[in-house]
Amino acid sequence: QVQLVESGGGLVQAGGSLRLSCAASGSIFSINTMSWYRQGSGKQRELVAYITSGGSANYADSVKGRFTISRDNAKSTLYLEMNSLKPEDTAVYYCKFSGTWGAYWGQGTQVTVSS
Repeated sequence: QVQLVESGGGLVQAGGSLRLSCAASGSIFSINTMSWYRQGSGKQRELVAYITSGGSANYADSVKGRFTISRDNAKSTLYLEMNSLKPEDTAVYYCKFSGTWGAYWGQGTQVTVSS
């Protein structure tokens, strides 16, 4: 049974930084796309960034230039470096691993940015 375990969330002041991690427990192969989503209170879940198996990264306009997504295929781990955080970045952040076998989601980690 594969589980995705996220870590690194917390409370930070505006302008600060956090680094999220998402590690897969159990055997998982041929991961195509790794993604980060977030869901603010009362809002729909939105795509923050994704990275392909070839290392191509894409970002939502709201985080471009501030967030960096990366992956370690050997460790089946996904990262999100978040800099210059804003109060509007406050949300539960979820990771998602996708392949031909379907998709796995993490349980979410809370990020709170105070003004």
